[in-house]
Amino acid sequence: MPELSYEPVRMDVDPARDKAKEVSSRLLDMTGLKGKVTEPGPRIDRCEEYGDDLFSLHFPWAVYDISEDDVDRGMENLRKELVRNGWKITKDGKANSKAQQPEIFADNKAEQFAVHVQGLKRKDGDRRLAFTVVSACFRAESPEALKGQY
Repeated sequence: MPELSYEPVRMDVDPARDKAKEVSSRLLDMTGLKGKVTEPGPRIDRCEEYGDDLFSLHFPWAVYDISEDDVDRGMENLRKELVRNGWKITKDGKANSKAQQPEIFADNKAEQFAVHVQGLKRKDGDRRLAFTVVSACFRAESPEALKGQY
């Protein structure tokens, strides 16, 4: 079995989900935007290749119903605020896609989360900041504590 390069923090599923929501809420605050936010919450992914009691969180969400200027302003605010709030930007540029939308990758070792943000300005009028927040692997109380989790 491969080993992680860090010692997983002991955290149960519900507090881990709460932490993912809190991190995401702070990320939204960093944008300075007031749009609508998608509803689904964080899902649990097993880190089974490292141990049967390990899991991580995967939380895709977006702020939408914003203007094209808001997309640019939100991305610029994130560039400044991520660094001020303990995040390390690991990539800041254009996505490797036909549209080449702006994107930022950042991680926060203290929080044990990483984020990928894309500024989307589609021709159909869909303008949003799309976030994917992921956690490091956490250690559950037991493998049984992860049964039935999604």
